[in-house]
Amino acid sequence: MLLDHTAKGVYAIAVTPFKPDGAVDYVSVDRMTDFYLRCGVTGLTILGIMGEAPKLDPAEALAISNQVVRRAGVPIIVGVSAPGFAAMRSLARSVMEGGAAGVMIAPPPSLRTDDQIVNYYAQAVSAIGTDIPFVLQDYPLLLSVVMTPKVIQRIVNDNPSCVMLKHEDWPGLEKISALRGFQREGSLRPISILTGNGGLFLDFELERGADGAMTGYAFPDMLVDVVKLSQSGRRDAAHDLFDAHLPLIRYEQQQGIGLAVRKYVLQKRGAIDSEAQRAPGSSLTPQARAEVDYLLSRIARHDPRS
Repeated sequence: MLLDHTAKGVYAIAVTPFKPDGAVDYVSVDRMTDFYLRCGVTGLTILGIMGEAPKLDPAEALAISNQVVRRAGVPIIVGVSAPGFAAMRSLARSVMEGGAAGVMIAPPPSLRTDDQIVNYYAQAVSAIGTDIPFVLQDYPLLLSVVMTPKVIQRIVNDNPSCVMLKHEDWPGLEKISALRGFQREGSLRPISILTGNGGLFLDFELERGADGAMTGYAFPDMLVDVVKLSQSGRRDAAHDLFDAHLPLIRYEQQQGIGLAVRKYVLQKRGAIDSEAQRAPGSSLTPQARAEVDYLLSRIARHDPRS
């Protein structure tokens, strides 16, 4: 079940469930996995930024990966970004041995020039091995690394094991169009493009050529439906459903509390037992909880899942 350039649909970015005392809640890992599967996701992405990966020790990260892979039966992408290549290689090789479909690599914030970015990914591929399919994460808003379409083109063409772009630029619609234009003219080999940013621009990203979504919005079942509606040509229906959820998607985009909002809603939906984050983390005030509940009640007018 190795990842390749034909991947499409929704790869939900999964949270990491914790108990209130900060311990990993391995019981909720199964519960969470089952929840995502019931939502109809194509695959899962774990141990990413939303998964609080930097707060896990190597043994916990590997244990969670192996548990999700055994449970899910769908392709699992594992975030393996690390300050050094030794740690990246160790986790990447271990999760692939455990049955993962591929890994995701984000650039370190220290990269500034185009050549630095391209060289970093060449070194990363050399470290983990060319036999491991990887996802290129492009998230300049958080990571402060700006990848132009030409840089992405170079990375993809130089590294056959790069099979997917996780597109999280903002604004980024023109970048998707540019990359698909490269493909049409034959200067870029085929690659899957899944989009993030909480799904904030998913409606138009799909129309620009994205293959689906890779994000952590707490209604992955809505994302699944929007992708299917859009890909079947039902544009107005896709936009209508997406628009009903847009106020909550926007609320999640607030810096510092986005993960707290997602975990709160996932707990309310029964996906995890506790909304707890491992320290350092954020939490919602009573007023913020009331605002999220209000938004959920408004979404329910159009989508009973909320």
